[in-house]
Amino acid sequence: MLPAMTMTNKELQALVAKARGGRVVRTGFVDGGSLDRRLLDDPELGYRLAGGFPDARLVVLTLYPAHIPEVESGVQVLSITPLGGVPWDEQDLRVQLGRLELGEGALGDIRDVRGSFQVTASGKAAAALLALSDLGGREVTVEEVGETAGKGSKLREVVVPSMRADVVGAKGFGVSRAYFQQGIDSGKVRLNGQPVRAGSEVREGDSLSAEGLGRIDFRRVLNETRRGNYKVELEVHR
Repeated sequence: MLPAMTMTNKELQALVAKARGGRVVRTGFVDGGSLDRRLLDDPELGYRLAGGFPDARLVVLTLYPAHIPEVESGVQVLSITPLGGVPWDEQDLRVQLGRLELGEGALGDIRDVRGSFQVTASGKAAAALLALSDLGGREVTVEEVGETAGKGSKLREVVVPSMRADVVGAKGFGVSRAYFQQGIDSGKVRLNGQPVRAGSEVREGDSLSAEGLGRIDFRRVLNETRRGNYKVELEVHR
């Protein structure tokens, strides 16, 4: 596993070269916003990004030769519940998990779910967490949620008047533009991992995530209509 939380284009190009050589290559958790997805558009390769949550900031990238039909995500979502005593918050849990020395890039996003925590982990880190019966001297239960805490993904073709983030986001998720704008104003919407403005443009290969809604991967522009609108293909993860 690579320990880096961000990935430079040079590092990504090195992984692409290994995969083109016939290897399956997997990173640890990295900041999804640091990945230049244009470098992944290669007919000789397949790739999979998995973060456990549809709008995950930290993701595991798996690259593999195109002739391989499918690979595992490399990610497990676990539910950790502290028992008894004063409830922990997310920061408490992060401190305790840090003391386990699981290694950089071994853990992804963490979500507080009504007193329990959904934690994304990869490889040996997931196995180590599943074996826990106490954490920081406190009894805990750990259960598998699966590879994702979301409901899945689907391809959608929609028509939008522009490539503005607020327009594409609202149309892709099927919510009003005013509602989506509220999410932007409150800092809950990110474009390629970075806070977004309503007027920011979304391009092919970009990822638009919204807390509570999921993530949209902008696949491609299909055509331009006679009225100057755009028909686009989106992969919507919820």
